[in-house]
Amino acid sequence: MLTGHFDVLIVGAGLSGIGAAWRLQRQRPGDTYAILEARDAIGGTWDLFRYPGVRSDSDMYTLSYPFRPWREPESLASGAKIRRYIQETADEASITDKIRFGTRVTRAQWSSAESRWTVHTNSGDQMTCDFLYGCAGYYDYSHGYQPDFPGLGDYAGRLVHPQSWPDDLDWSGKRVVVIGSGATAVTLVPAMAPAAAHVTMLQRSPTYVTPLPDRDAVAVLARRLLPPKAANRVARAKNILLTQAFYQLARRRPQLVRRALRGIAVRFLKDPGYVDKHFKPRYDPWDQRLCVIPSGDLYRSITEGRASVVTDHIDTFVPEGIRLKSGTVLEADVVVSATGLSLLPVGGIELTVDGSLVDVGGTVSYRGLMLGGVPNFAYCIGYVNASWTLRADLSHRYMLKLLDHMDQHDLAAATPVAPPGTGRPLLDLSSGYVQRALDRFPRQGERDPWIIRQNYLRDALTTPRADVTRDMTFTPRPTRTPDFPAPSSSAPTSPVAAPPGPASPGPEPSAATLPSPAAPSPAAPSPTSPGPESPAPIPPGPTALAASSPSLTSSAAASSAPTSHSAAATAPTSPGTAATAPISPSTAATAPISPSTAATAPISPSTAATAPISPSTAATAPISPSTAATAPISPSTAATAPSSSVLPSPVTSSKVV
Repeated sequence: MLTGHFDVLIVGAGLSGIGAAWRLQRQRPGDTYAILEARDAIGGTWDLFRYPGVRSDSDMYTLSYPFRPWREPESLASGAKIRRYIQETADEASITDKIRFGTRVTRAQWSSAESRWTVHTNSGDQMTCDFLYGCAGYYDYSHGYQPDFPGLGDYAGRLVHPQSWPDDLDWSGKRVVVIGSGATAVTLVPAMAPAAAHVTMLQRSPTYVTPLPDRDAVAVLARRLLPPKAANRVARAKNILLTQAFYQLARRRPQLVRRALRGIAVRFLKDPGYVDKHFKPRYDPWDQRLCVIPSGDLYRSITEGRASVVTDHIDTFVPEGIRLKSGTVLEADVVVSATGLSLLPVGGIELTVDGSLVDVGGTVSYRGLMLGGVPNFAYCIGYVNASWTLRADLSHRYMLKLLDHMDQHDLAAATPVAPPGTGRPLLDLSSGYVQRALDRFPRQGERDPWIIRQNYLRDALTTPRADVTRDMTFTPRPTRTPDFPAPSSSAPTSPVAAPPGPASPGPEPSAATLPSPAAPSPAAPSPTSPGPESPAPIPPGPTALAASSPSLTSSAAASSAPTSHSAAATAPTSPGTAATAPISPSTAATAPISPSTAATAPISPSTAATAPISPSTAATAPISPSTAATAPISPSTAATAPSSSVLPSPVTSSKVV
């Protein structure tokens, strides 16, 4: 059975989860953590997807970790190489031993009373943690999106989905139809074309595609001239600048980018009419994610006659294939439904806060990684217009910065508090797979830190300097009751811990610490006479604890009638009296020394030693705060009646609740 308490629990052992663990153990080596992975292997998305040709559509110099440079020759790597890279990173950093495989998180319950999460798994195990970090991405790993095609039961061939690719599928010499036009479809077509009789990509509408070289010329040159880490930084910086510049240009000058992409397609396919029919979308570039084709492999498969594109709508499946709205029948032995993915917010974990179910779709995203109103929880998602890892790594570093701040200020919980009037979609894409799930994802706001910008350069500059306290409410850690020494045999007592209360000014300074106006040049202190800048010595025993502990009180003092402040104001003892005649027990109950009197005529140590307040008096008439500042209590008195009014309470600020 998996049990135990951890400082941090990370959900997911993919690209994000391993990166988070690396950062965590490097920056906070004393923290305990574990990674909960539903699958039986490292890799996440790159372990799940095994369809032909699966690869990155981001360059590996930005998709790889900044702390572990990519050293392979390919700029666009296969899924197998990416999976191996993640595994090697985990092994080298001794992260693999922290992973609990086959552990799917189903529920997580936050308790404000305990300031911790209780995490439930599919096997019924429970663990607790102070901070929960979801790094499982936003894909539903259990299934992809499968439309309800008419007549599907009549089809005599084989239908497969890329997310559940069968190991025994043989398409050699067969007619293949790939339904879809997204990243998966444009990857599958050129990968299956060499062995198939023919591959047809059936799409309802065109998608923007752009060729990228599978080898980076700048990276190759940099590796020849520079050390490996420096060469990787050069390639990484170049690709970040180019991708960000292209995205900004596409959003600001969409018509210019449309013409450029069309020109590239015409140059590859040599047929403007074919391009306008099948590769000229109605929407602007980056309204949907741009698809990458390594070295133009899709275009090459089309020009070689091994693949083709059909733009039409499905009418129904028939035994021999698919009949289209135009009446054309596409004969197919194998149909691949590359119709998209299903998105799942926060890894599908059911979150509750103090027994109340969190409606993730009704929350607002704080900095794109926390949820308004949900304490000590973060989730990791990447950019839609750049490499996933760029944003994921910024999220890891911000999360650790928040944990450091909480430790430095002795805080137990951090809860984002969303401003009113927020409601923009989290993801600014019109793609079908995004639109189908938007209502289940948190929203974003109209200002920082509730707005999400798809701009790595801006985020890289602002995130390290971000104010972790902005729009954040913190809860202090509970004050622990100190251990008590054995009470005096002459005055047994049972100290009781006081519950935390509102902010209080704390005890007034001892009169012995205030200089007398009649003695501007005090003599040097002696062992038996403290100087004017030194606090009066407190005898050992419970009195010392009462002076330093914010959680002490006395049942005797709590049950008695304390002397009022007004009494202290109306009947102060005169300076002369304080110096020559110590207060008797009866006097202490009716005429406490006022703060002003204490400032001008402190009780001398010798007086305090010869005339302490008796235990019986303390039990029936506890000393008021002003009196406590001027009349030291003897050990026996402190043991029977420590005054809770002079003890400090936990202090909270405007950002602490």
